[in-house]
Amino acid sequence: MRCLVLVFSLLVAVVLGRADPTPGTFSIGVGISDITGPASDLNMMGYAQPSQKTTGIHFRLRARAFVVVDETTNKRMAYVSCDLAMVMESVFVHATARLAQLYPGVYGQDNVILSAIHTHSGPGAYSAFVLYDITSFGWNSDSFWTVVNGIVRAVQRAHDNVVPHGRIFVNRGKLNDANRNRSPSAYLNNPQEERDRYADGNTDRDMVVLRLQDGAGKPLGAISFFAVHCTSMNNTNTLISGDNKGHASALMEAAYNAPGSLPGTGPFVAAFGQSNEGDVSPNTAGAKCPDGTPCDMGTSTCNGRTETCIAAGPGVDMRDSTRIIGEKQYQAARALFENATTEVVGKIDSRFFWVKMSHASVSAAFTSTHKDATTCAPAMGDSFAAGTTDGPGAFNFKQGSTSPNPFFNFVIAEVIHRPTPQDIMCQSPKPIFLDLAWPGQKWIPETVPLQLTQLGQLVFVAVPSELTTMSGRRVREAVYNTLTAHGWSADTQVIIAGVSNGYSGYTATYEEYQVQRYEGASTTFGPHQLALYTQELVKLAESLATSAPNPQGVPAPTFVNINSSLSFILPPGLDTPPPFKKLGDVSMQPSASYRADGPSPSVVTAVFWAGNPRHNMLSESSFLTVDQLQADGSWSVVRTDSHWDTEFVFKSAPLGFFSRATVRWTLDSSVPAGTYRITHNGYGRHLIGGLKPYSGSTKSFTVTNSASLARSGDVVATTQPTSTTHSSSLTIGVFVLVGAVLVVVGGGVAAYRRAASGTVSLTPAPATAAV
Repeated sequence: MRCLVLVFSLLVAVVLGRADPTPGTFSIGVGISDITGPASDLNMMGYAQPSQKTTGIHFRLRARAFVVVDETTNKRMAYVSCDLAMVMESVFVHATARLAQLYPGVYGQDNVILSAIHTHSGPGAYSAFVLYDITSFGWNSDSFWTVVNGIVRAVQRAHDNVVPHGRIFVNRGKLNDANRNRSPSAYLNNPQEERDRYADGNTDRDMVVLRLQDGAGKPLGAISFFAVHCTSMNNTNTLISGDNKGHASALMEAAYNAPGSLPGTGPFVAAFGQSNEGDVSPNTAGAKCPDGTPCDMGTSTCNGRTETCIAAGPGVDMRDSTRIIGEKQYQAARALFENATTEVVGKIDSRFFWVKMSHASVSAAFTSTHKDATTCAPAMGDSFAAGTTDGPGAFNFKQGSTSPNPFFNFVIAEVIHRPTPQDIMCQSPKPIFLDLAWPGQKWIPETVPLQLTQLGQLVFVAVPSELTTMSGRRVREAVYNTLTAHGWSADTQVIIAGVSNGYSGYTATYEEYQVQRYEGASTTFGPHQLALYTQELVKLAESLATSAPNPQGVPAPTFVNINSSLSFILPPGLDTPPPFKKLGDVSMQPSASYRADGPSPSVVTAVFWAGNPRHNMLSESSFLTVDQLQADGSWSVVRTDSHWDTEFVFKSAPLGFFSRATVRWTLDSSVPAGTYRITHNGYGRHLIGGLKPYSGSTKSFTVTNSASLARSGDVVATTQPTSTTHSSSLTIGVFVLVGAVLVVVGGGVAAYRRAASGTVSLTPAPATAAV
């Protein structure tokens, strides 16, 4: 039925002549780039699960850039959606500095928004802050510079692709059954009269979609905003993935690019951006105990235990749930995209400054208590250690805890840093699990960037935090009321661009904070944090509305010594295949033939002797290809490690002896009949000769499909070519304690950094021209 509705919407759009050739007043460019970091042996960012280390790739991560220029004033903005858990401040500062160096006076911190989709299935170790790098044993240069270079490359491509006289349209609609509030007891603590104003209930179901097109009406790109966590893939997953939003982007890009285009190659680019998703889960089946009964609503426990209360998505497993939530977002966005008729008109402008979050004064006009207040020194509460129903914690910590855990609070206070009585009172009713105000150590950022960017009647609010549903509503309302009070049109739309330009944890409302669910316990600067954000954003809104000069903020951090950040991550070693074998040789060949139209999906599997993928990220390339035999005897790439139906899995062996890579390709009825092979590419480190690239291919195999004739030019082989090889020769509590030890013994960092310098990495050299 939904497919019929989508088809009908698209037909209506065609009949109405959606591709209006009237020239517009914006120059528009889009670009896309690979930001996939180390695919093995690196802790993933998001769940803080030490055992969740990368073992390969489901599909690659991308930075999707959109540059819009006001042709009247020549002012511009750049919005970049990044398939990351967070865009850390260190990333924002270095990426914008590189862009300012490449394009002096064109791009800077004030007009660039770097926004994360908040996937929990990407490599970590790129923050340079202790709290966020602790489970990965520190910072990793390959992870960091892969992200920075990829973001810069995406903006370069968008800059180079700018076309004149483009137009932008906006549309808004409801998307149901794609998100669910995971802390309903905290939401219910918000005032009844406030809750009654929102028909959507305890989640925002609005999706906002921007349609970007050239002067002739040709679609260039799409930007969608919808509040939902990218936690469809749970903390047992170890394959790199863009989760539900990354999948939605790939689906929409495939729909508008030429048939057979490989992912990440454009020219049409679609971003599924994040919004106020702090308390919003994609696991729509809800949190249940092992016996199928609902968990306790207040504490998210089963018989008093947190670990067994787990939320499930709508699918049969986490990958199926990722597919379903991704498809829902894609289908809704495409219908809104095709039927967008409200044109974005007006100027481009922005306001930006840095804000000191700790010990900041907040006016009574913005606090829920209606009294002047101050924010606190940063700290995490006990419920932070409990995790969420998307990824439970351990040690029997429970959400909703307002009483301290005597044992852990004592141990952690003695080992790390004891909070002062003033800190304890300020953070109340949060029992302080982890005091982050340890002198001399950067546990989290205390100075954060805030930004408002105007695009016609749209205003993007870029916040470096995960706003809960009600927090986002309050921020939108405050900014909207400020703008309209100064004469702006009632048609002004305020859009939350969540998890942008930095990361400082969650932001719950004052009332939600009192309940101390995970989101409240992770509201690091105390109960008045939202009030401070609102106060400072209103300052920016007043300046924007009146065309006043940019308000003065505090000095920006520099991160000049980023490459000397704390790290205990060992570099990958030598790669040694078995005797008489080479890297890239096939350890297990696929079968001779497969059916694409069978009663159950066929999976093509091949295993190769492999080098560690941490040697080289193969950015803008692939660790695998599925190649199809053509009529002239050549091979054409039809799948890469960016496709949904492929997997690249690396199995590291002790000391690098006999490590293997497994490639899987899941067939369905859309796969044409033909002759195929699997190719694996990589780099290996040899005892003699150092680091060298290699490549190997399997024997060919046939795919039959009664529902699909072989494409023109396909050849079905009658013999099996030989395979070829081408070679040029524990829990958050435990880890907080471990982190303290790492910081204390930081003198060993330099030795590890020197050891790591032998790996192939993207260096912080100036970015080159886009390719």
